[in-house]
Amino acid sequence: MKRTYIVTAILLFTTLLSCKEPVSDTEWINGLPHPWELNQEQMDQILPEFQARFPDFQNRLKYFALWRVGTPYEIFKLGEEMEPDPDPIIRYDVSDCTGHNLTSLAAAKSSSWTETKANMIDIHYKADAKGSKTPSYASRWHYTLDRITANPYTVDITQSLLPMAKLDSVDITLNLKDDGDEFLDLEWNRPITAYYIPNEHIDAELLAKLPEIVGVAFVKPSYYKMGIVMGHEGMIIDGKYLVHASQSAGETVKLDFLKYYFPEVGAFFEGIMIYEFRENS
Repeated sequence: MKRTYIVTAILLFTTLLSCKEPVSDTEWINGLPHPWELNQEQMDQILPEFQARFPDFQNRLKYFALWRVGTPYEIFKLGEEMEPDPDPIIRYDVSDCTGHNLTSLAAAKSSSWTETKANMIDIHYKADAKGSKTPSYASRWHYTLDRITANPYTVDITQSLLPMAKLDSVDITLNLKDDGDEFLDLEWNRPITAYYIPNEHIDAELLAKLPEIVGVAFVKPSYYKMGIVMGHEGMIIDGKYLVHASQSAGETVKLDFLKYYFPEVGAFFEGIMIYEFRENS
């Protein structure tokens, strides 16, 4: 209860301050409590504030993602709230790379915790034959490449950014290892040709073509033998910054994309795919 009063006081303070002089969007999110410290009731108070301050969806998603910088990193912490993965369907206290992107998208579409959870189910799970989405391990979008080429909320735009002659590709069957076994026990696989931007064409000129916020998925050839293409994902903001849940940093960070992608020791990835976030399917 005490923390609820604190959240209310902070929101009241920022509202009063904005009446006296304009507060920048960055100052506004920096004045909010840390999202990883809030409970559901407190998130219910703040989500409508994002809706009111950022009527444009892409702008709202951008600032919600930036607000989450500093969130502690923990991998594989989203589930179905039942076996075999009893972790929460939605959470903001910790995050991994995919969790950051999808839970930020769910929140940007919502004005309450209940709505956020419903939107997360819509985003994170595949429909059955009748078009219904019920959270289950088998129906989850486990593979980033599968999701960005078939999910209407995270749509691949890679081939619109460069001529096909400048793209590389990989033919792979997702979830099928070189030895013929499944990587995950899903009784599912998907043959696909993935087109991606190779390292030689990843530069400031490419970033300048991007919308205000996009998703970026990182191609990792050493994973191909497991039926996996992507080794990581995050967000590129303002054609310059990478916002991602970083395992090495132990938290969600914002940094220069090109400096991250091309460290002095050499690139860890072979290329990227770019996808856009959509509010509606």
